[in-house]
Amino acid sequence: PSHLKLADASIPVEGNLPKYDEPAQRYCPAGVYEIVQEETGPRFQINAANCVHCKTCDIKDPSQNITWVTPEGGGGPNYPNM
Repeated sequence: PSHLKLADASIPVEGNLPKYDEPAQRYCPAGVYEIVQEETGPRFQINAANCVHCKTCDIKDPSQNITWVTPEGGGGPNYPNM
């Protein structure tokens, strides 16, 4: 299951896209979030496999709609130089 949860799936396209041009697609350093243009209109897509677990989305989302939770299994990046 995805560790990135949306409180309301309509907010990215209906709220953030017209008002802020959906900033998640720019502030995420790993390109997890993107707006995909389809025939029916724009769709917010989450590419959770790209996530580097920096938690930026949990902090910077203007509507506080994205919640980052610890990935299942306790996995995550290993930063050996820290």
